[in-house]
Amino acid sequence: MQTRPLVGVIACRREVEGHPAHMVTDKYLSALREYGLDPVILPVWEGSTGREVAGLLARLDGLVLTGSYTNVAPHRYGAERAPENTRDDRDRDAASMAWIPVALDLELPLLGICRGFQELNVAFGGSLHQAVQNVPGRLDHREPPGDKETQYAPSHDLEILPGGRLAALYPERHARVNSLHQQGIDRLGEGLTAEAVAPDGLIEAVSVTDAPAFTLAVQWHPEWRPRQHPLYDALFTAFAQACAARQADGATASRQALA
Repeated sequence: MQTRPLVGVIACRREVEGHPAHMVTDKYLSALREYGLDPVILPVWEGSTGREVAGLLARLDGLVLTGSYTNVAPHRYGAERAPENTRDDRDRDAASMAWIPVALDLELPLLGICRGFQELNVAFGGSLHQAVQNVPGRLDHREPPGDKETQYAPSHDLEILPGGRLAALYPERHARVNSLHQQGIDRLGEGLTAEAVAPDGLIEAVSVTDAPAFTLAVQWHPEWRPRQHPLYDALFTAFAQACAARQADGATASRQALA
């Protein structure tokens, strides 16, 4: 029987009913299943060795770094904490910073969303605005009040930069995307390429410049009703195709080395 590509989805560490838990909200898992992928939630424990991380990721056909209500701890990019930055997930920080370089070494297709986009930038030595709404010249990118339909509705224009990896997936130069984030890229990490910007110039999508595999991260939330939005659909379609190609390769050299 043909199996579907297996995609690891990073968890967030939360407390549920008084107990530590590893959690992923359903919208990410449902979107991946809708595009023919089988998601598996990856717990975030600190302290795994490099070989253990590689052994885990080498079993996968793709990796997703999701959004979250928590933020990357500012010490990770050499900043003092801003008053608006109140929610951390140190376990997830440790996991994502360990997993990203290993995933790239394994040439594993990688999709970053919101927090995952910010994690990728920090992993490459970049920094973040902790409260974009307080930065002169920037828009307020936080979600509007109201229900989920209102919050996830497209809210600002997006300019897709020509010649990039995102432009290769989507034929239009402009799109409208949702916006549900307080943090954003300040200094772009070395080794990343800006793929799209908001009207205020804030970077909204990046790729890893020299990565041979699919490696894209976006600041918006394409997992929300992706079939209804051509750009979101193009992004998930391309990621799913990359994961399927990875699966079709079978026993790659990296997997054989770790067997």
